[in-house]
Amino acid sequence: MHLYVHVPFCARRCSYCDFAIAVRREVPAGEYRRAVLREWAWWQGEPVWAAPGLATVYFGGGTPSRLDADALAALLERFGSDRPLAPGAEVTLEANPDDVSPAAAAAWRRAGITRVSLGVQSFDPAVLRWMHRTHEAAQAERAVEVLRDAGLDEISLDLIYGVPAALGRDWRADLERALALAPPHLSCYALTVEPRTPLARWIARGVADAPPEAGQAAEFLELHARTAAAGYDHYEVSNLARPGHRARHNAAYWRRADFIGLGPSAHSGFARERRWNLREWEAYRRAVDQGRPAEAGREALDEAAVRLERLYLGLRTTEGVPAGVVPDPVVAAWVEAGWGRRSDGGVALTPAGWLVLDALVAQAAA
Repeated sequence: MHLYVHVPFCARRCSYCDFAIAVRREVPAGEYRRAVLREWAWWQGEPVWAAPGLATVYFGGGTPSRLDADALAALLERFGSDRPLAPGAEVTLEANPDDVSPAAAAAWRRAGITRVSLGVQSFDPAVLRWMHRTHEAAQAERAVEVLRDAGLDEISLDLIYGVPAALGRDWRADLERALALAPPHLSCYALTVEPRTPLARWIARGVADAPPEAGQAAEFLELHARTAAAGYDHYEVSNLARPGHRARHNAAYWRRADFIGLGPSAHSGFARERRWNLREWEAYRRAVDQGRPAEAGREALDEAAVRLERLYLGLRTTEGVPAGVVPDPVVAAWVEAGWGRRSDGGVALTPAGWLVLDALVAQAAA
């Protein structure tokens, strides 16, 4: 089983963020730990466990690095006592650069964290301010050094590309600064406009431009070319890694492996079933404290939905999908257009194909 733990607390909301977060000056670590462990205890009686232990644990958010190390250690200790972690299990913590200190990094490692996903997003000061990020560029570079000094060598850097041209951001310069840090892993996402975000309101009022589609496409292709030259494997649309450093937890989602989500807004998935929790922290906390289910809903996937999910997730990866999943005339057309390539008898998309992924999935599923 793979375990996701959502830690919703943030110091502020980023301009593009539509995640389930709770802005708090002080993090209620004790309340959070108790609520999550109550939910975890409930899961122990569920018949969905296909394996006795845990292969990966991922603390996402929100800003999990704002949760104190004692709370992280307590959670991991309980998880491991109830469901043993596999030897060499990947345990990831998402962190903001300004939360990384020698003391924090050492405490994270003692708690059992093996991998840190660092939310850098950009090295451009103007872009960081526009995004409402709480760190400066130099803090990101220092954070990588501090993590390595603490023995946390498995580091992933998050970057966002395709910001409005008016910001004057030099994507190539950002990418070069990231590569100069030689991270084992990169996660790079196109800026998207989500409803109910500051960015959406800025665009509606005409005080900001929408992300430029052509510019995003060009920056995506530049990302692919530059990282390939630097020895990275672009193994999924948004993820790149040096050999041997793929994110095992994220890869489990793309394989449709079983996973459990704990915390507000967390999702769980098992074969043909999907479940999701109450979105807001206070609603989640009250429900769990009162002994009520944290679950907000669930759905059963029919055969068509399962096929579509396999198609979409598979085509996001460099391995693609097996032969017969996509009709051969469609595969031939993709290859001719430069959108696809034949892979082990099946088909995988090229970077150009990834740019039109949604349209190709719809075509293959028709």
